[in-house]
Amino acid sequence: MGSQQWVLGLVLATMVFSVALELRLDDFKRVAQTPKAVICGLIPQFILLPVGTWLATLLLDLPSNIETAMILVAACPGGSLSNVVTHIGKGNTALSVSVSAVASVIALVATPFNFSWMVATNPDTAAWLQTLAIDPSAIWWSLLMLLAIPMALGLLASHQMPTLTQKIRKPLGHFAVGALLVFIVAGLIKERQLLTLGLLPLLLLVVLHNASGLFFGWITSRVMGVSERDRRAVMIEGGMQNSGLALGIIAVQFNSDLGMVTLASLWGIWHIVSGMGLAFFWRRKDARLAA
Repeated sequence: MGSQQWVLGLVLATMVFSVALELRLDDFKRVAQTPKAVICGLIPQFILLPVGTWLATLLLDLPSNIETAMILVAACPGGSLSNVVTHIGKGNTALSVSVSAVASVIALVATPFNFSWMVATNPDTAAWLQTLAIDPSAIWWSLLMLLAIPMALGLLASHQMPTLTQKIRKPLGHFAVGALLVFIVAGLIKERQLLTLGLLPLLLLVVLHNASGLFFGWITSRVMGVSERDRRAVMIEGGMQNSGLALGIIAVQFNSDLGMVTLASLWGIWHIVSGMGLAFFWRRKDARLAA
Protein backbone atom coordinates (compact mmCIF):
# COMPACT_ATOMS: atom_id res chain seq x y z
CA MET A 1 0.00 0.00 0.00
CA GLY A 2 1.43 3.36 -1.07
CA SER A 3 1.70 6.48 1.04
CA GLN A 4 -1.39 7.99 -0.61
CA GLN A 5 -3.49 4.97 0.34
CA TRP A 6 -2.22 5.14 3.93
CA VAL A 7 -3.12 8.84 4.18
CA LEU A 8 -6.56 8.27 2.66
CA GLY A 9 -7.15 5.31 4.99
CA LEU A 10 -6.22 7.42 8.02
CA VAL A 11 -8.55 10.21 6.90
CA LEU A 12 -11.44 7.79 6.34
CA ALA A 13 -10.84 6.08 9.70
CA THR A 14 -10.88 9.49 11.41
CA MET A 15 -14.14 10.34 9.68
CA VAL A 16 -15.75 7.07 10.78
CA PHE A 17 -14.50 7.62 14.35
CA SER A 18 -16.04 11.12 14.41
CA VAL A 19 -19.34 9.71 13.14
CA ALA A 20 -19.33 6.99 15.81
CA LEU A 21 -19.08 9.65 18.53
CA GLU A 22 -22.70 10.56 17.76
CA LEU A 23 -24.02 7.00 17.62
CA ARG A 24 -25.33 4.72 20.36
CA LEU A 25 -25.66 0.94 20.54
CA ASP A 26 -29.43 1.43 20.59
CA ASP A 27 -29.20 2.76 17.03
CA PHE A 28 -27.85 -0.60 15.87
CA LYS A 29 -30.40 -2.51 17.95
CA ARG A 30 -33.19 -0.69 16.12
CA VAL A 31 -31.63 -1.64 12.77
CA ALA A 32 -31.43 -5.30 13.85
CA GLN A 33 -35.12 -5.18 14.72
CA THR A 34 -36.01 -3.98 11.20
CA PRO A 35 -33.98 -6.13 8.79
CA LYS A 36 -36.16 -4.98 5.87
CA ALA A 37 -34.17 -1.74 5.71
CA VAL A 38 -30.86 -3.67 5.47
CA ILE A 39 -32.24 -5.83 2.65
CA CYS A 40 -33.46 -2.65 0.97
CA GLY A 41 -29.90 -1.31 1.07
CA LEU A 42 -28.43 -4.49 -0.46
CA ILE A 43 -30.80 -4.79 -3.44
CA PRO A 44 -29.47 -1.75 -5.36
CA GLN A 45 -25.84 -2.78 -4.78
CA PHE A 46 -26.00 -6.41 -5.80
CA ILE A 47 -29.00 -6.65 -8.14
CA LEU A 48 -30.26 -3.40 -9.65
CA LEU A 49 -27.00 -1.56 -10.37
CA PRO A 50 -25.21 -4.63 -11.79
CA VAL A 51 -28.16 -5.61 -14.00
CA GLY A 52 -28.76 -2.00 -15.06
CA THR A 53 -25.08 -1.61 -15.93
CA TRP A 54 -25.07 -4.84 -17.92
CA LEU A 55 -28.08 -3.69 -19.95
CA ALA A 56 -26.44 -0.30 -20.55
CA THR A 57 -23.26 -1.91 -21.87
CA LEU A 58 -25.36 -4.01 -24.27
CA LEU A 59 -27.07 -0.89 -25.62
CA LEU A 60 -24.08 1.47 -25.74
CA ASP A 61 -21.30 1.19 -28.31
CA LEU A 62 -18.34 1.74 -26.01
CA PRO A 63 -14.76 0.41 -26.00
CA SER A 64 -14.51 -3.02 -24.39
CA ASN A 65 -12.23 -1.87 -21.59
CA ILE A 66 -14.63 0.94 -20.62
CA GLU A 67 -17.59 -1.43 -20.54
CA THR A 68 -15.56 -3.89 -18.48
CA ALA A 69 -14.63 -1.14 -16.01
CA MET A 70 -18.29 -0.09 -15.70
CA ILE A 71 -19.24 -3.69 -14.96
CA LEU A 72 -16.44 -4.05 -12.41
CA VAL A 73 -17.38 -0.86 -10.54
CA ALA A 74 -21.04 -1.92 -10.47
CA ALA A 75 -20.06 -5.32 -9.08
CA CYS A 76 -18.12 -3.81 -6.16
CA PRO A 77 -19.81 -3.16 -2.79
CA GLY A 78 -20.07 0.23 -1.12
CA GLY A 79 -17.20 1.68 0.87
CA SER A 80 -16.87 3.17 4.35
CA LEU A 81 -17.14 6.73 3.00
CA SER A 82 -20.85 6.11 2.43
CA ASN A 83 -21.33 5.97 6.21
CA VAL A 84 -19.81 9.42 6.66
CA VAL A 85 -21.83 10.94 3.80
CA THR A 86 -25.03 9.40 5.19
CA HIS A 87 -24.23 10.91 8.57
CA ILE A 88 -23.60 14.36 7.09
CA GLY A 89 -26.90 14.09 5.21
CA LYS A 90 -28.74 13.20 8.43
CA GLY A 91 -29.65 9.75 7.18
CA ASN A 92 -29.74 6.60 9.30
CA THR A 93 -26.02 6.15 9.94
CA ALA A 94 -26.44 2.92 11.89
CA LEU A 95 -28.31 1.45 8.92
CA SER A 96 -25.57 2.62 6.56
CA VAL A 97 -22.87 1.00 8.71
CA SER A 98 -24.88 -2.23 8.96
CA VAL A 99 -25.44 -2.39 5.19
CA SER A 100 -21.73 -1.71 4.53
CA ALA A 101 -20.68 -4.51 6.87
CA VAL A 102 -23.11 -7.06 5.40
CA ALA A 103 -22.28 -5.98 1.84
CA SER A 104 -18.54 -6.45 2.45
CA VAL A 105 -19.15 -10.08 3.43
CA ILE A 106 -21.57 -10.76 0.56
CA ALA A 107 -19.13 -9.18 -1.91
CA LEU A 108 -16.62 -12.01 -1.41
CA VAL A 109 -19.00 -14.18 -3.43
CA ALA A 110 -21.31 -11.73 -5.22
CA THR A 111 -18.64 -9.47 -6.77
CA PRO A 112 -16.83 -12.25 -8.70
CA PHE A 113 -20.17 -13.85 -9.61
CA ASN A 114 -21.75 -10.62 -10.93
CA PHE A 115 -18.61 -9.61 -12.80
CA SER A 116 -18.23 -13.01 -14.46
CA TRP A 117 -21.76 -13.40 -15.80
CA MET A 118 -22.03 -9.77 -16.94
CA VAL A 119 -18.75 -9.83 -18.86
CA ALA A 120 -19.37 -13.31 -20.31
CA THR A 121 -22.83 -12.45 -21.66
CA ASN A 122 -21.74 -9.21 -23.34
CA PRO A 123 -20.24 -9.88 -26.81
CA ASP A 124 -17.99 -6.80 -26.57
CA THR A 125 -16.49 -7.75 -23.22
CA ALA A 126 -16.47 -11.56 -23.46
CA ALA A 127 -12.87 -11.50 -24.71
CA TRP A 128 -11.93 -9.68 -21.49
CA LEU A 129 -13.37 -12.40 -19.32
CA GLN A 130 -11.11 -13.40 -16.46
CA THR A 131 -11.76 -15.46 -13.39
CA LEU A 132 -11.99 -12.60 -10.97
CA ALA A 133 -9.98 -13.47 -7.86
CA ILE A 134 -11.07 -11.27 -4.97
CA ASP A 135 -8.44 -11.23 -2.26
CA PRO A 136 -10.53 -11.59 0.93
CA SER A 137 -7.82 -9.82 2.90
CA ALA A 138 -8.43 -6.62 0.89
CA ILE A 139 -12.08 -6.52 1.94
CA TRP A 140 -11.48 -7.76 5.49
CA TRP A 141 -8.69 -5.20 5.97
CA SER A 142 -10.95 -2.40 4.76
CA LEU A 143 -13.84 -3.61 6.90
CA LEU A 144 -11.66 -3.95 10.01
CA MET A 145 -9.36 -0.93 9.79
CA LEU A 146 -11.66 1.61 8.13
CA LEU A 147 -14.98 0.65 9.70
CA ALA A 148 -15.01 -1.81 12.60
CA ILE A 149 -12.12 -0.49 14.73
CA PRO A 150 -12.84 3.28 14.32
CA MET A 151 -16.55 2.63 14.90
CA ALA A 152 -15.90 0.57 18.05
CA LEU A 153 -13.44 3.14 19.43
CA GLY A 154 -15.89 5.96 18.76
CA LEU A 155 -18.77 4.14 20.48
CA LEU A 156 -16.52 3.32 23.44
CA ALA A 157 -15.30 6.92 23.75
CA SER A 158 -18.82 8.35 23.60
CA HIS A 159 -19.91 5.94 26.35
CA GLN A 160 -16.89 6.35 28.63
CA MET A 161 -16.13 10.05 28.06
CA PRO A 162 -19.38 11.78 27.06
CA THR A 163 -18.26 15.26 28.10
CA LEU A 164 -15.03 15.10 26.09
CA THR A 165 -16.70 13.58 23.02
CA GLN A 166 -19.37 16.28 23.12
CA LYS A 167 -16.59 18.87 22.78
CA ILE A 168 -14.49 17.20 20.10
CA ARG A 169 -16.96 15.48 17.78
CA LYS A 170 -17.88 18.50 15.64
CA PRO A 171 -14.34 19.91 15.31
CA LEU A 172 -13.02 16.43 14.57
CA GLY A 173 -15.73 15.81 11.97
CA HIS A 174 -15.02 19.15 10.28
CA PHE A 175 -11.30 18.42 10.28
CA ALA A 176 -11.79 14.98 8.70
CA VAL A 177 -14.06 16.32 5.94
CA GLY A 178 -11.60 19.13 5.27
CA ALA A 179 -8.71 16.66 5.11
CA LEU A 180 -10.62 14.54 2.61
CA LEU A 181 -11.26 17.57 0.39
CA VAL A 182 -7.57 18.52 0.58
CA PHE A 183 -6.62 14.96 -0.38
CA ILE A 184 -8.94 15.06 -3.41
CA VAL A 185 -7.67 18.47 -4.56
CA ALA A 186 -4.05 17.34 -4.14
CA GLY A 187 -4.79 14.22 -6.19
CA LEU A 188 -6.36 16.31 -8.96
CA ILE A 189 -3.36 18.62 -9.03
CA LYS A 190 -0.98 15.67 -9.16
CA GLU A 191 -2.88 14.09 -12.08
CA ARG A 192 -3.68 17.38 -13.82
CA GLN A 193 -2.10 16.17 -17.05
CA LEU A 194 -4.98 13.70 -17.38
CA LEU A 195 -7.65 16.39 -16.88
CA THR A 196 -8.30 17.28 -20.50
CA LEU A 197 -11.43 18.02 -22.52
CA GLY A 198 -11.10 14.53 -23.92
CA LEU A 199 -12.23 13.19 -20.52
CA LEU A 200 -15.58 14.95 -20.65
CA PRO A 201 -17.45 12.12 -22.43
CA LEU A 202 -16.07 9.61 -19.95
CA LEU A 203 -16.94 11.90 -17.03
CA LEU A 204 -20.50 12.23 -18.36
CA LEU A 205 -20.72 8.45 -18.51
CA VAL A 206 -19.53 8.21 -14.89
CA VAL A 207 -22.03 10.87 -13.77
CA LEU A 208 -24.95 9.04 -15.41
CA HIS A 209 -23.75 5.67 -14.10
CA ASN A 210 -23.48 7.03 -10.56
CA ALA A 211 -26.87 8.74 -10.86
CA SER A 212 -28.43 5.40 -11.79
CA GLY A 213 -27.06 3.87 -8.57
CA LEU A 214 -28.59 6.69 -6.53
CA PHE A 215 -31.87 6.32 -8.42
CA PHE A 216 -31.99 2.56 -7.83
CA GLY A 217 -31.50 3.23 -4.12
CA TRP A 218 -34.33 5.78 -4.17
CA ILE A 219 -36.80 3.61 -6.09
CA THR A 220 -36.06 0.53 -3.95
CA SER A 221 -36.62 2.44 -0.72
CA ARG A 222 -39.83 3.95 -2.08
CA VAL A 223 -41.20 0.57 -3.14
CA MET A 224 -40.26 -1.03 0.18
CA GLY A 225 -41.73 1.89 2.14
CA VAL A 226 -38.82 2.67 4.43
CA SER A 227 -38.57 5.95 6.35
CA GLU A 228 -36.98 9.16 5.04
CA ARG A 229 -33.80 8.67 7.12
CA ASP A 230 -33.49 5.08 5.93
CA ARG A 231 -34.10 6.16 2.33
CA ARG A 232 -31.17 8.55 2.48
CA ALA A 233 -28.89 5.78 3.72
CA VAL A 234 -30.09 3.38 1.01
CA MET A 235 -29.57 5.95 -1.75
CA ILE A 236 -26.00 6.68 -0.65
CA GLU A 237 -25.21 2.97 -0.31
CA GLY A 238 -26.55 2.42 -3.82
CA GLY A 239 -24.49 5.21 -5.38
CA MET A 240 -21.14 5.05 -3.58
CA GLN A 241 -19.33 1.95 -4.82
CA ASN A 242 -15.89 0.94 -3.54
CA SER A 243 -13.84 2.36 -6.41
CA GLY A 244 -10.67 1.71 -4.39
CA LEU A 245 -11.37 -2.02 -4.54
CA ALA A 246 -12.04 -1.72 -8.27
CA LEU A 247 -8.72 0.08 -8.82
CA GLY A 248 -6.89 -2.62 -6.86
CA ILE A 249 -8.44 -5.34 -9.02
CA ILE A 250 -7.62 -3.41 -12.21
CA ALA A 251 -3.99 -3.04 -11.13
CA VAL A 252 -3.53 -6.71 -10.27
CA GLN A 253 -5.68 -8.48 -12.84
CA PHE A 254 -5.94 -6.08 -15.79
CA ASN A 255 -2.38 -4.75 -15.81
CA SER A 256 -3.56 -1.22 -14.90
CA ASP A 257 -5.37 -0.73 -18.21
CA LEU A 258 -5.47 3.06 -18.70
CA GLY A 259 -9.13 3.25 -19.75
CA MET A 260 -10.26 1.13 -16.82
CA VAL A 261 -8.11 3.05 -14.34
CA THR A 262 -9.42 6.38 -15.66
CA LEU A 263 -13.07 5.37 -15.36
CA ALA A 264 -12.67 3.93 -11.86
CA SER A 265 -10.68 7.01 -10.75
CA LEU A 266 -13.32 9.39 -12.11
CA TRP A 267 -15.98 7.38 -10.29
CA GLY A 268 -13.96 7.64 -7.07
CA ILE A 269 -13.90 11.43 -7.36
CA TRP A 270 -17.42 11.95 -8.66
CA HIS A 271 -19.24 9.75 -6.16
CA ILE A 272 -17.84 11.94 -3.37
CA VAL A 273 -19.09 15.06 -5.19
CA SER A 274 -22.56 13.62 -5.79
CA GLY A 275 -22.81 12.10 -2.31
CA MET A 276 -21.75 15.28 -0.52
CA GLY A 277 -23.99 17.32 -2.79
CA LEU A 278 -26.98 15.19 -1.82
CA ALA A 279 -26.00 15.34 1.85
CA PHE A 280 -25.91 19.14 1.90
CA PHE A 281 -29.14 19.31 -0.13
CA TRP A 282 -30.85 17.17 2.50
CA ARG A 283 -29.45 19.30 5.32
CA ARG A 284 -30.81 22.46 3.70
CA LYS A 285 -34.13 20.75 3.14
CA ASP A 286 -34.30 19.82 6.84
CA ALA A 287 -33.39 23.37 7.83
CA ARG A 288 -36.16 24.81 5.65
CA LEU A 289 -38.70 22.39 7.09
CA ALA A 290 -37.58 23.19 10.63
CA ALA A 291 -37.94 26.91 9.95
